[in-house]
Amino acid sequence: MILIFVVTLIATLGIQFYLRRTYTQWKAVANTSSLTGFETARAILDANGLHDVKVEAVPGQLSDHYDPRSRVVRLSEENYHRASVAGAAVAAHEVGHALQHAKAYTPLQIRASLVPVANIGANFGPWIIIAGAMFGAFGLVQVGLLLFAAAVLFQLVTLPVEFDASRRAKLEMQNLGLATSGDIAGSSKVLNAAALTYVAAAASSVAYLLYYLSAFMGGSDE
Repeated sequence: MILIFVVTLIATLGIQFYLRRTYTQWKAVANTSSLTGFETARAILDANGLHDVKVEAVPGQLSDHYDPRSRVVRLSEENYHRASVAGAAVAAHEVGHALQHAKAYTPLQIRASLVPVANIGANFGPWIIIAGAMFGAFGLVQVGLLLFAAAVLFQLVTLPVEFDASRRAKLEMQNLGLATSGDIAGSSKVLNAAALTYVAAAASSVAYLLYYLSAFMGGSDE
C-alpha cells in the first residue's frame, strides 16, 4: 500500500506540474477571435439555444466548472475576463458539460446518480475496510469495499464525461469559427493536460481497490 501511495503521489504531483505549466503557457497566448472566456461560453451556449444557462466568474485559478443544479457555467476570473487560448478552451469545455446536460448524455447522468454514494465511499470506504479487518468483521469489510467500489466507478465514469466535453468544446469552436487551427492545437494541449488529472485519479483509485480486494481475499482465505 505504501508503494501505491508513493507512486500515486509522484504521478499526481507530476501531472499537476505539467497542467499548470501548459495552462500558464497558453493563457499568455491571445486567441485569434479576441473573445474572452465569458464571450466564448456565451457564444456556444446561445448557438445551441441554451440562453437560460448563465455564465459567472468565480475566484481562484482553475476553479472552472459547470453546476448542473443551478445550470450555471462558472469560470475562474482570469478565464472569464481574458481573451486567451487557454481561457477559451476551458470555457468551451465547461460549456461542453452544459451541452451534455441539455442532451441527457448518459455517462453524465450515471455520474450524477453516483455522487452521494461515491462521496461516502471515497471518504469512509477505506476506514470501514480497515476497521472491519481489525475486528475480523468481514461483513463490514464487504460494505467498505462496495462503498469504495462506487467511488472508483464514479472516477471511471468521469473519464468519458470529461473527454466528451473536450470533444464537444473543440467541435463547437471550430464550427462557430471561434478558433483557428492554431488555437485548437493549443486548446488540445490544455484540455489533454487537464484530462490527465482524471486519468491519474481513476488509475490510483483502481489500484487501491485492487489492493483492498487482494488483502480482503487473502484474509478471508486464512
